[in-house]
Formats: sequence, C-alpha cells, structure tokens
Amino acid sequence: MRLRNLMISFNGNTIIKPIIMVTISMMVMFVIAGMLTALKPELRISSSSINEWSKQLDTTAYIHLLGFENQYFKQAFEETERTPISLSTLFFELATSINPNDPRSLLGRELPGFSLFDGEIIVAGQGTNYTNMPIESSPPMEVLLQEREASIESLEKLDESKNINPPTMTTNGKKVVYIYTTHSRESYLPHLPEGTKVSEAYSHEANVMTVAEKLSKELENRGIGTQFEGTDITKLLSDKGLNYSKSYEVSRPVVKDAMANNRDLRYFIDIHRDSQPHKITTTKINGKDYARTIFIIGGEHAKYEQNLKMATDLHNLLEKEYPGLSRGVTKKQGEGTNGKFNQDLSENAILIEMGGPENSLEEVYRTVEAIAEIFSEYYWQAEEVNG
Repeated sequence: MRLRNLMISFNGNTIIKPIIMVTISMMVMFVIAGMLTALKPELRISSSSINEWSKQLDTTAYIHLLGFENQYFKQAFEETERTPISLSTLFFELATSINPNDPRSLLGRELPGFSLFDGEIIVAGQGTNYTNMPIESSPPMEVLLQEREASIESLEKLDESKNINPPTMTTNGKKVVYIYTTHSRESYLPHLPEGTKVSEAYSHEANVMTVAEKLSKELENRGIGTQFEGTDITKLLSDKGLNYSKSYEVSRPVVKDAMANNRDLRYFIDIHRDSQPHKITTTKINGKDYARTIFIIGGEHAKYEQNLKMATDLHNLLEKEYPGLSRGVTKKQGEGTNGKFNQDLSENAILIEMGGPENSLEEVYRTVEAIAEIFSEYYWQAEEVNG
C-alpha cells in the first residue's frame, strides 16, 4: 500500500497572535513589577497604605456602603443625610485625594502658606466652612512687643459685672477652673491708636488677658472658683529669646506649675482671638452685637476625644441659648500647627477664640457673659452627675 504525500498547511496568524499576546503580557507584568519595586516603601500597596487611603473618606461613606446591604444602618443618618452617595465621587476622592467639598485638598499642597487653613471642622456653626477657618498667625516679635497705647478709659465701666443673684451653689472656696492666654497680646482694633493695621492688632494693655480676667470674674460671680493666670506669655517668650511659634512651649510649664500647686483645678481654658474679619466674627442677638467664638481642639494627643466632647457640649449649649454665637468646633493637627495646645495635660482642656481684631471689647464682653452662663450650667450638671 502506498501512502500518498500529505501536505499540512499552517495559518501563521493563528500562531503569531498568541505569541505576541504572551510576550506583551509578560512585558506588562515586568513593567508593573518594576514600578512597584521602584516605589518608596511608604507608597507601596500594604495594609498601612490602604489604611491611609481609607482615612481620606468621611466615616458616613462607610455607613452608606453598609446600608446597601442592610437598610438598618441608614437609621444612623438624619433625614437630610440619607441621600445615597455617588460611587463616582467616592472613587474620585480615593484616586485623587481631592474632596470636592473642601477646596484645600486641591490647593493646599500647591500654595505656600495655605497650611494656615489646615484643620478639620468637627461641628460647623452657622456659616462656618473651610473658607473661613480660624487663622493661626505668627507675627514678628517686633510687632508683638511694640508699645501701643490702648484706649482703656472705658474698660473699667465695661468690666463692671451686671447685678446677678448670689449663686445658690459654690465650689466652697476651691479654684476649679484655670484661665490663661498663650497668645497674651492679641488685641482689638477699636481700642488701639487710629491707623493700626489688622496685622498689628497686638497690645500690652487691652488684649485677651483682659478678656480672660473678665471671664474669671464672671465665673466667680456664678459660684465657680476660678484662677486667672496673669503671666504675660508673650513677654516671657521675648525674655527667653524665642520666636512666636514657641508660645505653647513657654506657656506649658506655667500651666503645669499651676496644676502642681493646686490639685483642685479641673478645667483649663486658653483664651485667644481669631484673625478673621468682623463680618465673620460677629453676630447679632436680641439687637446687640456679640463677638463669635470657635472652639479649637488639638488632635495630636491621646486625650483629644475627651476634650472634643467637652467643646462639643459647650457649643451645643451655646447654640441652644445663643443661636449663632458659636462658629463651631475644629480640630487642628499636622504640619504648621502645634497640634496639642497643652490640652494633653487634662481631659478638660479647651482653647476658645473670642472674636476677631475688628471686634470691640464691648462685643467680646457680651460673649464672655454668655460663655460664663453656659459654662456654669455645664459645670453644675457635671457635678450633679458625679454625685
């Protein structure tokens, strides 16, 4: 039997295509592996990097995601918050680290000095957003130490406390509240010489120390023993030859000495003044102008959550009795800020901004009386709970 010649033909395309696909796939794998290897350790995909990405998302996003599977979780939202999240927005934030609701996420890394506006709004008061956050300025020492004569003739009249009924409860002579001023010479333009610039609103006479002392007296009138710290931290800073950024390092031992000398101290309030303009730092209540407040909490210590709760409770009380007076509660941490503000020394430590440079002390003093009123309510409620 004779076998016939067999002719086998191959289609070259059927062989070449798989070879090309395999080659390209291997090249892509090598390129990706090389890129991942070349990345800095902190940028490589790991549990820590995933954790950092997740921090970019608001916590409500996770509840919304859980709500897709279990409607029960959506009960955590108010009616106005139950709008489903946009997955495209969610992925955009993860991929770019840009939050459409926070312009700082787009500009913060590009503009010099934009870190001044860093911080997180925990509770937003009326009109508070990321465009009018409190500004933590650092003026030159020569500006701080300039002897500006303040108009203090009217201060004595302003300082006269209104006639209030004798307190039904007192701390029995114990000083339980400590009030001090780390930026002690922050002042108010209406009481400074005409022509003084906003950037020069600092004085050795009429300043936030005056405000702190007024708050001390108002709390005493309501039965709460208060220790006012009269140390001029700015002068102490100058005597030590340090710049303004070291203010908290200088005020810290002053606070610690007070704590060591008086074990009864339980609450610590640092009084400051914001740098925002009058339209932002002022509100009208019952036909009178008040200097608005904002509570600042440092987020770089273990006790910040307790301090945050205290500030939030005080904000809520203010909002109830004096709607619009508080601008809210913000948390500051990271580069360009102190991040602690001595609040790691106590779980009952807060920083309060009282008005801005264009507010008058008359407006600020109205706010001081309101703060004293709601703080006394807060204090006595806490005492009742503690037995």
